[in-house]
Amino acid sequence: MSALAVLLLVVAAFVLSGVKILREYERGVVFMLGRFWKVKGPGLIIVIPILQQMVRVDLRTKVLDVPTQDVISRDNVSVKVDAVVYFRVVDPKKAIINVEDYFVATSQLAQTTLRSVLGKHELDDMLAEREKLGRDLQTILDEQTNPWGIKVSNVEIKRVDLDESMVRAMARQAEAERERRAKIIHATGELQAADRLVKAAEKLASSPQALQLRYLQTLLELSSSGTTQTIVVPLPLELLRGWMPKEGAPKA
Repeated sequence: MSALAVLLLVVAAFVLSGVKILREYERGVVFMLGRFWKVKGPGLIIVIPILQQMVRVDLRTKVLDVPTQDVISRDNVSVKVDAVVYFRVVDPKKAIINVEDYFVATSQLAQTTLRSVLGKHELDDMLAEREKLGRDLQTILDEQTNPWGIKVSNVEIKRVDLDESMVRAMARQAEAERERRAKIIHATGELQAADRLVKAAEKLASSPQALQLRYLQTLLELSSSGTTQTIVVPLPLELLRGWMPKEGAPKA
């Protein structure tokens, strides 16, 4: 009886070893004597021991941190760029058969693609158009990983770091740009003020009475300033013409 019990235990253990339970997000790639047979799951599946082998595949989205890469932009600026890639397995058969380790392969491909794509753009594009560059990287990676049964859903460029010398150079450039704009604004204001003064002078010149009133108003403002000072004011001839005798008129 003891030998029979041991035999029954061995048989039971042998049968139970072929019972597999796969979660909802898992699939089992089953091989029969080394050849691909089928993809099973999720739920309870039976694998014939010795004759069949099963490889589990996780279908959930994976987050891949791309290590910091040294990139030289098209305008010869050295920067350090890191990114994050979101991908998942959509074809378990291809992910197991067509590539040895799809996670490592996707990581290496993401690094080389990041350097290649960003190296074709200038520094300003890297800093200002991260979303567009991320979409370009996602399209390229998705196309190249398709034979592996991988779907790249998103690529985000996290940081673009510059060395200290380049940061100082960009700060000087930004300061020079602000000074240039300030000078342009100041010159534009001076030009507009000059145009207004010319128009005002033309109007005053066309009306001597207005010119006299403006002159008297200026004198009034100077006299009411509240400070004790001597002001020498030239008297315009226009104000004296009314008091000067006309030519040929008899003197009083």
